[in-house]
Amino acid sequence: MIVIEPIGQVRNARKDLSDDDWGAVTSRIELLPSFAEDCLLGLEEFSHAEVLFHFDRVQDAAIVRGARHPRGNKSWPLVGIFAQRGKDRPNRLGSTIAEIIGREGRSLLLRGLDAVDGTPVLDIKPVMAEFLPRSALRQPAWSHELMREYWEVPKR
Repeated sequence: MIVIEPIGQVRNARKDLSDDDWGAVTSRIELLPSFAEDCLLGLEEFSHAEVLFHFDRVQDAAIVRGARHPRGNKSWPLVGIFAQRGKDRPNRLGSTIAEIIGREGRSLLLRGLDAVDGTPVLDIKPVMAEFLPRSALRQPAWSHELMREYWEVPKR
């Protein structure tokens, strides 16, 4: 058995679990009191951080262990859960690269973190060019269509 304890929580105005319109969301990761302020020291020198988090609101009955149509859209192909980034994954792990806005004590301020308020954070890593793909990315057309409005900023 693997036991992972959260290092903190996401704080933001986003409460709903909808899939799109994450572009305007600004988040604060508040570390637990057991972590010293200096554990974030130097992270603000990086432009982006990779945040690993737990989709804690996904119910056991929603977990997918096989294939499905992404977002239930039958116009997209049936693909395995590991060929998509949906939240209904077996271990409920999320991972996003978000822009670092700043650091305040034991809190990290980010733009573009697609996790709702209260989400447990499992780890934070700086994004380094050397860890990004070293060859051209390839992805199917349906995935571009799926992501078209994901980072949209809602019109007011």
